[in-house]
Amino acid sequence: MAIVIRTAKEIAKMRRSGFALRNVLDVLRNSIAPGMTTMDLEKIAEAKIAEAGAVSAFKGYHDYPCVLCTSVNEEVVHGIPSAKRTLQEGDVVSIDCGLIIDGYYADSATTLPVGKISAPAQKLLDATEQSLQAAISVVRPGATLGDVGAAVQEVVEAAGFSVVRDFVGHGIGTEMHEEPQVPNYGRKAQGLRLRQGMVLAIEPMVNAGGHAVRVLEDGWTAVTVDGSLSAHFEHTIAVGADGAEVLTA
Repeated sequence: MAIVIRTAKEIAKMRRSGFALRNVLDVLRNSIAPGMTTMDLEKIAEAKIAEAGAVSAFKGYHDYPCVLCTSVNEEVVHGIPSAKRTLQEGDVVSIDCGLIIDGYYADSATTLPVGKISAPAQKLLDATEQSLQAAISVVRPGATLGDVGAAVQEVVEAAGFSVVRDFVGHGIGTEMHEEPQVPNYGRKAQGLRLRQGMVLAIEPMVNAGGHAVRVLEDGWTAVTVDGSLSAHFEHTIAVGADGAEVLTA
């Protein structure tokens, strides 16, 4: 698949999708509490997506059953919401969501604390979010995907954590996953050069321990091999003339 350069009109449509998605995640951030189940979060998100006049990008994608991915503690990505998974004080939950409005996609993720969490868990969340911001800060025409990955990797490894390598970010537009792939590691000045009009989903996935992951028998949920905590933050980013525009902010 070729890399698509989006027009200003297309990016405006993606901006609308991104704004709606940010509202969904904000409601979840304000709702999450000990004693809720991950299915409770799913039902809130499903209602908000419908209220926005949007369609879920996840539900039905390769037969995935839900509008959210809810990955708790050592779960890295693609955790499936369940009425049997009750959130406890001190858990961390990565919530990933995508939606479509007028044929254009937005994709975003955040990792939320459940009640009061430990200092090491908070450090992991902070470093992961900071690594995403570092990546966004280097996005501009002429920068490379290596610059983006290196920005993530430098922040994560300086904090003593590991970048997941089995899953990466991606291009996005009229499909959920488009070219190019966007690794969260790399070398500066190497790889594909960014051009104005490219739209990327940049999504650091960071483990407190080693970077190795495995997928559970459900065929979706990825967990850390060593059982360490994991965090995930993601924004949909348009490459503008002067830098990045965060469409899901």
